[in-house]
Amino acid sequence: MLEKRTQVPQNYDLDPDKFIYCLEGVEDVAVDALTEVQKSLEELALQFGVASIYQTCDTIEGLETSLNTLIMDDHYFKEYEIIYLVMTGAANSISLNGYNYSFQEIAELFEGKLRGKIVHFSNAKVLDLDEEEAQYFLDITNARAVSGYGNAFSGVSSANLDKVFFNLFNEDDDIFNVVEELHQKHFTACKVLDFRMYY
Repeated sequence: MLEKRTQVPQNYDLDPDKFIYCLEGVEDVAVDALTEVQKSLEELALQFGVASIYQTCDTIEGLETSLNTLIMDDHYFKEYEIIYLVMTGAANSISLNGYNYSFQEIAELFEGKLRGKIVHFSNAKVLDLDEEEAQYFLDITNARAVSGYGNAFSGVSSANLDKVFFNLFNEDDDIFNVVEELHQKHFTACKVLDFRMYY
C-alpha cells in the first residue's frame, strides 16, 4: 500500500503553480511512521507555501508504479517541477531493500517520461555521475536536470538546503539563477554537502 499525503499550509491556494513530488525509499511501506523527510516537507509548506506530495516505496516496482501513477493519473503532473528522491545508494545507483539499480536502469524505466523535470536527490545517497552517465539519464528521460550532493550523509542532512533550493525554484524558473543564488546565500552548506547539478 502506497502512502500519499499532500503537504499544504492552511489558507493556501489548493491550485498552486508548482508542486514537489517526493518519493522516499523505506524498508517497508506497510509501516506508517512519520519521517524526517515528511516533517521537512511540512516545514517547506508552512515557511514558503510550497506544496508537495509524499509517497514511500520499498521496491523498484513500487518506485516505477508511483511515478507512473503520478504521470498517468495526476492532472497536476505538469506542475511538478521537482521529483525529490530520498534513497540510499552509491554514486551512480540507488538502493531499495538491498538491491542496487543503476542510473541507466532507472533512466530506461522512465524513458521520455520526465520531460522538463528536475530530479533532485537528498544526501541520503551520494550523487556522482560522469559526463556520459549524466547525459544518458537526461537524454533518455528528457529530464531538465539532475541534482544532489557529492558528500554522503554523515550527521549533516541536506534537508535544510533542499528546502531553500525548492523555494528558490518556486520563485525563479531559471536553473542558473537558482544555483548561483543558492551558492551565494548558502556557500558553506553547498561546500560542505558538495551540491552539484547536471543539465
